[in-house]
Amino acid sequence: MATNSVVHVVEDDQPMRESVVELLEDAGYAVHAYTRAEELLARSTAIDPGCVVSDVRMPGMDGLTLLRRLRASGSELPLILITAHGDVAMAVRAMRAGAVDFLEKPLDAYALLAAIKTALRDHTAGLGIDHPETARRLLQTLTAREYEVFQHLAAGTSNKETAAQLGMTVQTVESHRAHILQKTGAKGLRGLVRLWLSANLPP
Repeated sequence: MATNSVVHVVEDDQPMRESVVELLEDAGYAVHAYTRAEELLARSTAIDPGCVVSDVRMPGMDGLTLLRRLRASGSELPLILITAHGDVAMAVRAMRAGAVDFLEKPLDAYALLAAIKTALRDHTAGLGIDHPETARRLLQTLTAREYEVFQHLAAGTSNKETAAQLGMTVQTVESHRAHILQKTGAKGLRGLVRLWLSANLPP
């Protein structure tokens, strides 16, 4: 069994919501499910400790607004976003606003469980992401061109958009991205975003 922590799942798509709830309950978590972000916020100070797993785009309030409202109410619940490909830029903005991670659809069960475990552990221990000096040292291993590509990717820009903005082919961007991941040890796009945030770099 995982822990007695509560995972609050906010997802308007019923099959997705039920699938996530089943996965988390099987892993030993107590789960509270909501079809809309407003339902979670309505609980106010009665929200049980744990973490939030929320879709980005939903009817009414989106995941980014949910995060901002939680923080404005004084809640420090760690929040993980589930995003479709087109929502990556929004997910990046949410991480800048304090989301701890984001996972792209189709959702990988093991990645979700790992993200929740990390979020609960780091929140309980009061830990943040990598130390700024460590992040900056990793970024110093990049070439000037790789760093340019890194800046665009970490801001949520797609490979195609990055290629157009930097005057290179998509294949070249993908090659640079592979080298960046290898040099920094970052795990995919969300790893690049966490690295950017760890280094305390400007938007």
